[in-house]
Amino acid sequence: MNEAIVETLSRRIGRPYLNQRLGLEADYEALVFRPGIRFFHLENWYSVHSVIRNCLRLAGLYGRGRRNAHRLEIRRHEVALRGLPQSFDGYTILQLSDMHIDMDPDTPGTLIERVREVDYDLCVLTGDYRAKTFGAIDSTLEGMARLRAHLKEPVYAVLGNHDSIRMVPGFEALGIRMLLNESVAIDNGDGTVFLAGIDDAHYYRTDNIEKAALDIPPEAVSILLSHTPEPYRLAAHADFKLMLSGHTHGGQICLPGRIPLTWDANCPRRMASGRWRYRDMIGYTSVGSGTSIVNARLNCPPEITLHILRRA
Repeated sequence: MNEAIVETLSRRIGRPYLNQRLGLEADYEALVFRPGIRFFHLENWYSVHSVIRNCLRLAGLYGRGRRNAHRLEIRRHEVALRGLPQSFDGYTILQLSDMHIDMDPDTPGTLIERVREVDYDLCVLTGDYRAKTFGAIDSTLEGMARLRAHLKEPVYAVLGNHDSIRMVPGFEALGIRMLLNESVAIDNGDGTVFLAGIDDAHYYRTDNIEKAALDIPPEAVSILLSHTPEPYRLAAHADFKLMLSGHTHGGQICLPGRIPLTWDANCPRRMASGRWRYRDMIGYTSVGSGTSIVNARLNCPPEITLHILRRA
């Protein structure tokens, strides 16, 4: 990043946080990130990717899996929240997650086709815009620019474990407001709810729920965006009423009945996809709109999600 961008981000999020995120990204790309804890990740074992693809081909499932990857479902999730202002009853949030938009040249077009079919009041993006976990970001920004042209305002987003903080200036130039352990007030009529977003809690562990919730009044209805559902305990104890996340892909390649073989997240299986609850907080984990590792899905169709808020 050039010095002007570094200075702008430093004023906004603080030089220590920016240096930490950039430093961890550099360490990770040099394959020295968190040795002994999460040193290797399946996303970067490219020989394993070939093994998975070849196994699917031998089973005669690869072609079907590739077709499934573009059969985006529209999921509707009604969520009743105590204390929700009357003006927000029926307010609809579109969630897109784990697009990995440069994984396949057809991905942006598939997403655009689906989002043009739905009506909503606000759009949130819950991370993983890039296919790889390192490297160039130009193709990611190009794909996101194509998609952004078809999204209604406002659009808010958080970073995922595949993403670089170097993407933030480009995203915000497109009109995507990034929430970096920050919150914003969303006004509708005479009511207000608060939307907060945290940085990646999976690879980089630069999430800070305390900072994100700092300016939210205790009595307010608050919604948290987190790329992964992993910090669910902290979110619930911070009095968030709704947590929207992704990351798991719902397993992506599942057994019949949508039973995931793995979900790569430190959370209970019930939180790997769809609606769940922890204490007084409702959660929803999107299975994602794209694919990772291999461009195929089995027994786990991709989704875009409409969350319809209701007064409890």
